[in-house]
Amino acid sequence: MSHDFDPTVLREYDIRGIIGETLGPDDARAIGRSFATLLRRAGGSKVAVGYDGRVSSPILEHALVEGLTASGCDVLRIGMGPTPLLYFAEASREAVHGGIMITGSHNPANYNGFKMVFQGRPFFGADIQEIGKLSADGDWDDGTGTVSEADVSEEYLDALVAPLSEIEEANLAGLRVGWDAGNGAAGPMLARLTDRLPGEHHLLYTDVDGAFPNHHPDPTVEANLEDLRTLVAEKRLDFGIAFDGDGDRIGAIDGEGRIIWGDQLLMIYAEDLLKTRPGATIIADVKASRALFDHVADHGGKPVMWKTGHSLIKAKMKETGSPLAGEMSGHVFFADTYYGFDDALYAGIRLMAASARLGRSVTELRGGMKDMVNTPEMRFRVDESRKFAAIAEVSDRLAGTDADVDATDGVRVTNDDGWWLLRASNTQDVLVARAESDTEAGLQRLMSQIDEQLALSGLERGPQAGH
Repeated sequence: MSHDFDPTVLREYDIRGIIGETLGPDDARAIGRSFATLLRRAGGSKVAVGYDGRVSSPILEHALVEGLTASGCDVLRIGMGPTPLLYFAEASREAVHGGIMITGSHNPANYNGFKMVFQGRPFFGADIQEIGKLSADGDWDDGTGTVSEADVSEEYLDALVAPLSEIEEANLAGLRVGWDAGNGAAGPMLARLTDRLPGEHHLLYTDVDGAFPNHHPDPTVEANLEDLRTLVAEKRLDFGIAFDGDGDRIGAIDGEGRIIWGDQLLMIYAEDLLKTRPGATIIADVKASRALFDHVADHGGKPVMWKTGHSLIKAKMKETGSPLAGEMSGHVFFADTYYGFDDALYAGIRLMAASARLGRSVTELRGGMKDMVNTPEMRFRVDESRKFAAIAEVSDRLAGTDADVDATDGVRVTNDDGWWLLRASNTQDVLVARAESDTEAGLQRLMSQIDEQLALSGLERGPQAGH
């Protein structure tokens, strides 16, 4: 017995595909067999399994469990919930050595996929390719694993509310917050969480519906925050928080309806954390604003720019001992009094806590930030065979100049006008560009530099590509 995957599904950070076209139960079973084989060969024996609210998720979960047990791993089924619940089950239980979450995250309803954690570390890149290789070779251990079920939700909720326990009730009682679960898997947990919280809470779309009837659950797209913005305005709330489909990415707006982007949230979290952890290393991805790196340094922290990708950021946190990291995409990682994984519900609680501890409303914190002139993340299609080559060509051309180039992930060039970035997506046939300046004229000059480099490599910024 062996199994070959569709070549498009084994991605850099996860396994993901279209149900009935590139992904189905046979794939789930093979993933289970290969993951269990790898885990047993590394000395582990028990895997936690959870799934999101998509229609296809229970079918994939059933097949995944079959595969895990057939290769001798014991399975702890935690049921439907947000991805952070699965991460929590894996991190908080000593007897659990790995975890697999079945989720399509923010992708359209006909997608699904698998996010994995292996003996406490992210499972990505070469690990995922190894799943494909073991499956293709049929190189699987045989065994008979057991299956048990556990409800870890109460323990999880206790961990979520812990940051508020040391803050005086009076500083939280007046908070009025809006929350938008986007019909994703975090909805029911959010409803239980807000029942425990001080203050006043207004919730949108907490019923799980894999068709996402109200709006797409991607909080980094401004259009998806319109319902939350309306709620905050009508109820005159202090701020609003939105989640993606599986609850590991956060979006936020302040009381005036301004978006608080991922790097701006990190500015708030960093200022709060550095009061108790002076000198701490704070990590952000290469797409983050210069204002964030300056803000961390101004508050006594050590800013580190790192590669985009939640698995890469988590690995860098472990390497540096960083207690806080984040990405523009809304993944935020707390490892100071938490487990270091990306959890949007926990990030929402930490925003409440930061506002209370800093003694400023979220609107004041957002209003105090310097308004940079920047582009959104621009994504345009480039043939897979050209994307990395084009970045290498840009890098080589700039090497012969006096340009200030950071090559951490692609090419990030800083000059008197600000900075611009070109990088290749690890997961799609896409180049990503971004630029930031103090002035509109400066931004235009930066954009022309991007376009000049693309033209020299025979490319241009074409129509925008999705995630």
